[in-house]
Amino acid sequence: MISKAGQSAAHPAVSSAASSAALPAATPRPCIDDFDCDAHRPDRPAVALHLDFRDYEAEVPRHSHRQGQLILALHGAVTCTTADGLWLVPPECGVWIPGGVPHSNQVTPNARLSYLFVEPDAAALPRECCTLSVSPMLREMILRLADVPGGYAPDDHTGRLVRVLLDELALMPREGLRLPVSGHPKIAMIARALTAEPGDRRTLAGWAAHVAMSERSLKRLMVQETGLTFGQWRRQLHLVIALRELAGGATVQRVAGDLGYESVTAFIVMFKKAMGTTPTGYFRIGAGRVDTPGGAHPAADRAGPAA
Repeated sequence: MISKAGQSAAHPAVSSAASSAALPAATPRPCIDDFDCDAHRPDRPAVALHLDFRDYEAEVPRHSHRQGQLILALHGAVTCTTADGLWLVPPECGVWIPGGVPHSNQVTPNARLSYLFVEPDAAALPRECCTLSVSPMLREMILRLADVPGGYAPDDHTGRLVRVLLDELALMPREGLRLPVSGHPKIAMIARALTAEPGDRRTLAGWAAHVAMSERSLKRLMVQETGLTFGQWRRQLHLVIALRELAGGATVQRVAGDLGYESVTAFIVMFKKAMGTTPTGYFRIGAGRVDTPGGAHPAADRAGPAA
């Protein structure tokens, strides 16, 4: 389901959804088929829309936009992948993707997102991808813009709202929720293997043997390609996966086991060291802004006393 400021959805299934309620559920379709975000509208510096991924395919293939894009998670989670990094959209944050940057998105099945598209040079925004903290006020302004029917003029109420919204967006601080990736074939091989099986606890020496390198050479290559040691990179991967799975409704116990931790406590220690709070505490902080029934995060509800 899509609603967008200043634009009607192009896909006929959107406009006829109410009349087809009695029909069988439609096969999920690509979300980019339902809107034209790249239309040139210099009189509208920003447009916003809502996406409910119950209606769409969970993977958005590699693509790019003329405008800059902010992806804001209202419920669930989304990971965004570019040529040199992977970013997670957790509660209270959004991923900023400058115009022209090829990227792909992977969402959890329960994801509900807001997209904000910003015209080039409409605001002093980063020239590279990054995760931005999103204040409650900015979040509400984006949601309000997505609910505006039809277009808007530069000096009407919505136009003034957009000017304040962009000023606020330019002030949002960056968050360190990026996993650096590399095109080097041996680093990429390790990354693919650990993404598929994040609980694999092989040491650096074990991975060096796997890719036919010496431990010393792999250690040097990892830092050269990612800026992180192997241990730091794997912890960052675990953090990104943990946040995505917890936002998707998984329990702390399940995530800890899937990531190969010997105990839930060990996982919570890692999470708290990185995020400054426990998994349950982290999602409780965002509960007032994450669109979940009853105002609580499902993972927190089922995490149990260990969290």
